[in-house]
Amino acid sequence: MNSIVIVGAGECGARAAFALREKGYEGEITLVGAEPHLPYERPPLSKEGLAEGYGPKHVADAKGYDAARIAVITDAIVEAIDRAAKTVRTADGRELCYDRLLLATGASPRLFPGQPLATPQILTLRTHADAAAIRSKLAPGKVLAIIGGGFIGLELAATARKLGAEVVLLEGLSRVLSRGVPEEIAAIVAERHRLEGVDIRCNAAIAGIEASAQKVNIALANDDVVVADLVVIGIGAVPNTALAEAADLAIDNGIAVDETLCTSDPDIFAAGDCCSFPLGHYGGRRLRLEAWRNAQDQGTLAAANLLGAAEPIVSLPWFWSDQYDLTLQIAGLAEGAETTVRRDLGDGAFILFHLDASGRLLGASGIGKGNAVARDIRLAEMLIAAGKRPNPQALGSNETKLKALLAA
Repeated sequence: MNSIVIVGAGECGARAAFALREKGYEGEITLVGAEPHLPYERPPLSKEGLAEGYGPKHVADAKGYDAARIAVITDAIVEAIDRAAKTVRTADGRELCYDRLLLATGASPRLFPGQPLATPQILTLRTHADAAAIRSKLAPGKVLAIIGGGFIGLELAATARKLGAEVVLLEGLSRVLSRGVPEEIAAIVAERHRLEGVDIRCNAAIAGIEASAQKVNIALANDDVVVADLVVIGIGAVPNTALAEAADLAIDNGIAVDETLCTSDPDIFAAGDCCSFPLGHYGGRRLRLEAWRNAQDQGTLAAANLLGAAEPIVSLPWFWSDQYDLTLQIAGLAEGAETTVRRDLGDGAFILFHLDASGRLLGASGIGKGNAVARDIRLAEMLIAAGKRPNPQALGSNETKLKALLAA
């Protein structure tokens, strides 16, 4: 192979580019991104990314890409793939040839139905530019309305309160963090936000959004009206699949890939937020993950498989969120669990272990101050990966070390 093109200059695409060099690839590497910035990390955007004067936390600086002989094209939108000719074309007319192609196109914020477009007071949070726009409107006394009680919405709420803004969070379901977070942990997070002054309203059905020059009125189905200086929509993300669809690649809740991240074209791979993949540890269940570590892991795996390694996906889902002094971490998947065992770690920290009918550990969810749960969640992840069926009584006892269960 003489040329590998990577479309999508985020965490995943950048990690793949550097991993190709680390694995000995000597051909051309071209990394194409739509934003004007070099690849940067997105998790800080809802936290320190909202600080005055924050600059993107780059994966590497320009010298790093030069030293690795990685050509980075920024501010460029790839508008077409010609699979027969093995070329991609950018909107400004450039044509790039590839022997292998990696699609790391990420995801875009899901828009609220009927959401007014191009309104300065109604924003989403996905890019550094989004974070800068939100920060410019946050100040003590300003009212921020957040639609969506997932990780992004709650992290943004915590940061906005630290900046002195008033926050109203509207969640359409009966509780926050309904996707993948146990109710017992979600309740603690919600209570922490309420103690900080966040007005959380669940079962909030939105009847309409109307923006004026300065304010936004959110009409609720119960006839309440929330008046805000700024509204941020945080109701999830949709995979960026338009390029793949136009190239007639298989789509299934994202660009469909096999266990090696290969698409329906043997010379095109996909990784990160944009793709769905089968995870052998959960019976080949097809997943799509929007997570920082998944982007890193799949970037590295994609690099190996672009070079012919044919290595399967083995890493497990893992998520984390920092809100105020609390850190939430989840390893594996709780779906399908029939038994939950709680282990108290002291000072309010605890972990919930989720086991299937056979006693196999499927997932672990923990919450505590700072790094209180980090070590045990890491050990739980290892237990899950090993397919262990630990004794439930031992799991629940802080006297039994998880390392001992792993060795058993």
